[in-house]
Amino acid sequence: MTDAYRPGPPPGVRPGPPQGARPGPPVGGASRPVPPGLDGDDEARHPAVDAAVQAMINAATLAPADQIAQYEAAYETLRETLATIDQA
Repeated sequence: MTDAYRPGPPPGVRPGPPQGARPGPPVGGASRPVPPGLDGDDEARHPAVDAAVQAMINAATLAPADQIAQYEAAYETLRETLATIDQA
């Protein structure tokens, strides 16, 4: 036998994203939208939470391996902040 059977997807249409136009970067150099709480509304803000949110926003521009460290640090900051709020 020269041809070994190799399982694979059934013939026909393959699943995946629809064909056609794909969204691209914002037109006109528009910046990313500002998350709620960072838009100048000073009511009910916490500096540690603001810093963690900004770190996650900044992580989007990093390489995936570097993003993980940023997200873990932000998670730890948020976890500690929430724990201190619960104790108050």
